[in-house]
Amino acid sequence: MAGEASGDLHASKLVARLKAREPGLDVFGVGGDRMRDAGCELAYHCDDFAVVGLTEVMRHVPRLREAMNRLVSMAVERGARVAVLVDYPGFNLMLASRLKRAGVRVLYYISPQVWAWGAGRVRKIAARADRVAVVFPFEVDFYRERGVDVEFVGHPLLEEPAFVSPPGRWKPEDGPVLGLLPGSRRHEIGRLLPPMLDAAAVLRGRFEGLSVRLGRASGVTDAMLASAGDPRAAGVEVVDPSAVHEVMAGSTALLISSGTATLEAACMGTPMVVVYRLDALSYAAGRLLVKIPNIGLVNVVAGRRLVPELVQGDVTAEQMVEFAAPYFSDAERRAAVSRQLLEVRNKLGAPGASARVAEMVFEMLEGQV
Repeated sequence: MAGEASGDLHASKLVARLKAREPGLDVFGVGGDRMRDAGCELAYHCDDFAVVGLTEVMRHVPRLREAMNRLVSMAVERGARVAVLVDYPGFNLMLASRLKRAGVRVLYYISPQVWAWGAGRVRKIAARADRVAVVFPFEVDFYRERGVDVEFVGHPLLEEPAFVSPPGRWKPEDGPVLGLLPGSRRHEIGRLLPPMLDAAAVLRGRFEGLSVRLGRASGVTDAMLASAGDPRAAGVEVVDPSAVHEVMAGSTALLISSGTATLEAACMGTPMVVVYRLDALSYAAGRLLVKIPNIGLVNVVAGRRLVPELVQGDVTAEQMVEFAAPYFSDAERRAAVSRQLLEVRNKLGAPGASARVAEMVFEMLEGQV
């Protein structure tokens, strides 16, 4: 069960590993095009699950409940023995409870960020997941101290060639480039892209020869972009999903939506300004629960604020310009931030996460654990 694009990417590599070892293995669930291509039968496409924030989730509760009922029924009817739940905690923690009651063993891969939301959720994970595969080393002690069967498998990003040998690395002689990564969900694009475009216009006027490229995430349509400001009309080059990593690596600096993409950019050493904006109710509810000072994964993994974060009301074109401009005007500062970001990659473990998780799955299938 992978409810969003990043989960589809990581789960697809796991599916490929499972199928390579056991070609006849029956794998079904929720994911995207990559999981389907790797051999997973899709009961639902992850695009149908791309909702975030309290108010947005509430509007989709009936549909999500119907999907959960169907997934549990499919698991029972087809005799599923192991369920691999990838991130997406709001849905997956409830699904884990239902599946475990139905006799299906549960492996949680890329576990909920309970270290950010407080320890309360750990009790649910301990009760509902048989095993947990974590992708950050600092998560191990947190879970183990609370009685969870946990294993650090490394981060699956390190299996992507783009993060080992970044494509299209930016070169000063090519001229400055501003990359825009407004996210993959309609609400993210609607809230983040307009001020990004305004900031890009200001920066373009300030720095001669500056070009602007927007990396379009999988599932983002031209209509979604046009409704948030029509970047092409503003002279912005829109890059297809297959080349998003080239936008990351080939930019002088990025304006980027908070999420896994910030880690991807860090692995390429690209300086960035992280932006995050929810509807007011969802944000207010979240702030009551969040227990850490930073929201950008790149800063969380680093253990300090390496790059600026703009949240809610601070997500304005003026603020973006203020924090992004030094990356273009101060080469020494840009180089220093780039070096520090590359050090973050060293905290993500060794490549091979999918192989390690596949081994955990087979151990569970064979009753060894």
